[in-house]
Amino acid sequence: MPAEYRRTPDPALSVLGEKWIRRAVESVASVRRFVRDVAADWNAAEDVPEIAALLVSELVTNAIVYGAADVPATSAIRVTVGREKELMTVEVYDSCTAIPRMRRATHMETSGRGLAIVKDLSHDWGWTLNPHGKSVWFRLTAWP
Repeated sequence: MPAEYRRTPDPALSVLGEKWIRRAVESVASVRRFVRDVAADWNAAEDVPEIAALLVSELVTNAIVYGAADVPATSAIRVTVGREKELMTVEVYDSCTAIPRMRRATHMETSGRGLAIVKDLSHDWGWTLNPHGKSVWFRLTAWP
């Protein structure tokens, strides 16, 4: 596992918001609104709320679709939004221990580009394993 994808959370991280959702595709829209609202409420830079909403929807969708193979259907997903200096950190926690893998989708495939989008639009991104599963996270420069 490449070290650049792992991160130890900064103890100075200020949690700005947290939301628990059920593992269902219908929950994705709620998470997008939540992250967009938290970013806007904390006066993030102009385009950050929309970018954060897009990226969190990719990570939550992955947690629902790909992270559900070895976890109970009743398990929840937790989303947190935090601040580390000028960076907004959004983390998606689930109980699956499978490491996310970026893949190359062909031009004919309708899915498989989510992590590439997260990589391209974020300051950085990665995952952190924990005793109960993992978190997949991204950071955006939100307060320049």
